[in-house]
Amino acid sequence: MELFDGVRWTTRTLISGSCRPTVIGLENVPKDGPFIVAPNHLSFLDSVIVQALMPRPVAFFAKAEYFTTKGIKGRVMKSFFEAVGSIPVERGEQAASVQALKTLLDILEDGRGIGIYPEGTRSRDGILYRGRTGVGWLALTTGAPVIPVGLIGTEKLQPAGRNAVKPQHFTMKVGEPIYFDKTGPDHSLPARRQVTDRIMDAIAELSGQERSTSYNQSKVIE
Repeated sequence: MELFDGVRWTTRTLISGSCRPTVIGLENVPKDGPFIVAPNHLSFLDSVIVQALMPRPVAFFAKAEYFTTKGIKGRVMKSFFEAVGSIPVERGEQAASVQALKTLLDILEDGRGIGIYPEGTRSRDGILYRGRTGVGWLALTTGAPVIPVGLIGTEKLQPAGRNAVKPQHFTMKVGEPIYFDKTGPDHSLPARRQVTDRIMDAIAELSGQERSTSYNQSKVIE
């Protein structure tokens, strides 16, 4: 835990000092108990930003290659993601994605916080895409409150296709918790869809993005 807190504090200090971000609504994060953070997704750095700036730890999925990349950059990425409790998952492999979702469930049942991008993958054109229903499944199965997050301007930190990070001002808006009745795992796809759509509406209100009724094209589990 000391390593965990130390990594988060160091990363928060670096981000705050170099980017001078505007952060609104941290008081909306519950002080105890499980919670689900649901942000829009514009940049590779979004998970790092949310994990560093949130008042409580948040465990995200992370692509397996972030843990296996070679060289200095690879070692740094692996150390960070391991330290903040990120969960490696193979992109496009359904069995691995299902297991990762169950891992998130275990974390919630342990009273901790998790993060999941309803869009599945980052938007490369700035549009907010239709949410996939994994977040709805988690919310209904556990009854954990969902914290919508709107990230604005994070795509400027590391534009798609570029390796260099350029410090830029960005905004993170944390919305009020959304509560859903706990139904356990026995609920319908329409119920998950309804919950997910409500979460996406809240994210859109925070981020101000143009929306699409289509999914962002990536092989991720719903």
